[in-house]
Amino acid sequence: MNSSLPKVSVILPILNEEHNLNRCISSLLNQDYQGEIEIILALGPSVDSTDEIAKNLSSVDQRIRLIRNPSGQTAKGLNLAIAAAKYEIICRIDGHSEVAANYLSTAVEIMSKTNADNVGGVMYADSERGLQRVIALAMRSKLGVGPSKFHTGGLAGKSDTVYLGNFKKSTVLKVGGFDERYIRAQDWELNHRIIKSGGVVWFDPRLKVIYRPRRSFLKLAKQYFEYGRWRRVVSSQNLETVNYRYLAPPFTVVAFTLSIIFSLIINSLFVIPASIYLLLIIFGGFSIGKSLQEKILMPIVLFVMHFSWGIGFLTSSKKLLKAN
Repeated sequence: MNSSLPKVSVILPILNEEHNLNRCISSLLNQDYQGEIEIILALGPSVDSTDEIAKNLSSVDQRIRLIRNPSGQTAKGLNLAIAAAKYEIICRIDGHSEVAANYLSTAVEIMSKTNADNVGGVMYADSERGLQRVIALAMRSKLGVGPSKFHTGGLAGKSDTVYLGNFKKSTVLKVGGFDERYIRAQDWELNHRIIKSGGVVWFDPRLKVIYRPRRSFLKLAKQYFEYGRWRRVVSSQNLETVNYRYLAPPFTVVAFTLSIIFSLIINSLFVIPASIYLLLIIFGGFSIGKSLQEKILMPIVLFVMHFSWGIGFLTSSKKLLKAN
């Protein structure tokens, strides 16, 4: 240990992560960072063997601490973990993520050089096989998620948001912590408040977090539907955050639906816009996919992502924030 280096609290909101938790924690315990670290798992009410795995991990390494998050909600778990954290630098990781051995040392170095209030990097979706791999490839493509730096990479610099992040605890507390009314989009919303308060959010592509995506079409659709719903909430609360990337999926849903309807009741030529979209994701899917199976499944994955987000955005209720 190097006592001159900043101490780091790594926080993780955990719920139903039996498939990923061991690999996630292993990647944290094998960091090359020479400063002192603690790892805080905010355990939600999992229905699988997550709690048992967490207890075994904490019994083996005293740096791992367990706290309870009865609600299971991400924002509440993060705030509980931040309150329990001993150190000024807070590294937020998810239970279905993995980081390279130099992740913490790189993050601390960037924070020291930039004096940023939050630094983060790329959400690198990855899997070795099956539908999960197809979804991962889609989530790394501009056709799937748009030109978002934290999905597809880019140059280091100031950003409106980053994936997960490494925060100054004092900054997070100053702006009020994570807003617990948000079931999704907590990172977007918190980063927006940090920037409004005069803070700096910094993106650096060297900070790559491996993310394990959903394993089924149904879970993917539910995930992106929730993304769309909560992005609409953030946009309605903060109009200056709206940009074309967030409006593209709902526009696509409306245009596609009208194209089909008008082609059936007015003139078959109205099917052209819908046909162009389908050809785009088919040929784009063939370009993104590597194997024949991936090329066949990719257009379906892209369609599910676009339409789930778009429908979620369009149907998001104004009362959604108040309801939580």
